[in-house]
Amino acid sequence: MAYVATRGGERAIEQSERLFREEMGPVDRMRVDEIKQSMPYLIDRIMGEASLYDEDLAALALAQTGGELYEAVLLLRAWRTTQPRLQVAAPIEQDRLFTHRRISAAFKDIPGGQVLGPTLDYAHRILATDVLQGETYNPEPVDPAQTPSPAYQPSVSAWQAENDLLDPPKPDTTAGNDIPDLTREPLLFPSKRAHTLQSLARAETGGVLALGYAAMRGYGQAHPTVNELRLAQAEIAVTHPDGRQFSAGRVKVSQAEVVDKKGEKLGIGYAATFGWNEVKCISAATLDLNSSGAEKGSATEEEFFLYHTEGVESSGFCIHFKLPHYVTFQSSLDAMRDAKAKKAAKQTSSDMEPAE
Repeated sequence: MAYVATRGGERAIEQSERLFREEMGPVDRMRVDEIKQSMPYLIDRIMGEASLYDEDLAALALAQTGGELYEAVLLLRAWRTTQPRLQVAAPIEQDRLFTHRRISAAFKDIPGGQVLGPTLDYAHRILATDVLQGETYNPEPVDPAQTPSPAYQPSVSAWQAENDLLDPPKPDTTAGNDIPDLTREPLLFPSKRAHTLQSLARAETGGVLALGYAAMRGYGQAHPTVNELRLAQAEIAVTHPDGRQFSAGRVKVSQAEVVDKKGEKLGIGYAATFGWNEVKCISAATLDLNSSGAEKGSATEEEFFLYHTEGVESSGFCIHFKLPHYVTFQSSLDAMRDAKAKKAAKQTSSDMEPAE
């Protein structure tokens, strides 16, 4: 549907897009590189929600859309559909993640130790206003540790399962092209486990946070404790046609496990996504933990939160209300006028009836 009644028709539509592009200014390689270098966490969010790991393309999408997140994600998803699938990577084990940050709120000490890594969790929120006066904000250099933390860390949940503390999910041996793919198959309910995790991985961060927060505040069945939060780089191992396995590079990933008491053991919720996005993973894992036994229509029901955290679809539905709805709106007005006319006629008829 187009703005057919817009003055000037197609020319007006074309000029409105030109006006948007003009206000954004020219887009070149330097601008893309500046966005990629200065806003890495925003780049991570775009890549995660687009299901496409490419920092250059994510930065280009942001530059091209002026930072409008939904449009940027839509651009990346559309581009992704044009690309062939060349290979399926081997499964990634937690203890093979090159770990930058790994913490647990469930234990003071965990196997491998707590690794704070890069974070603002403990920083003072003070705006560096001197920058606006021409000063340069130079962060203090990091003091290297005498003994660096191990690059590869064990899984906390695996240790819990070994000690009979955790009720782990059933193992899934599906591999390769047999893994259900949400980008090529419709989301049906009850959802396949693979589809649930894929949908949460590319869900809109703000939507996941809102519903996860609702569950945390008491509108869910389980109160989460962060069992393990990890920011890492994952080795992408693929198989060459001659049978040899080789590394195609590394990608940044986030993962979170949350637990809560479930009978005599702990129940677990899990989420992971491209890039470093802690709040999304914790919120998504909370929804996963709460989905079992959730009431129909509640914020933690799987069908509810998977549908309503799909950012591209939900934003598209909202934005479509800007398009012409003249026919349906005029029919509503006609119905209102007809109701008023009938009411007035009934009142007139009542007034003309002779009194007894």
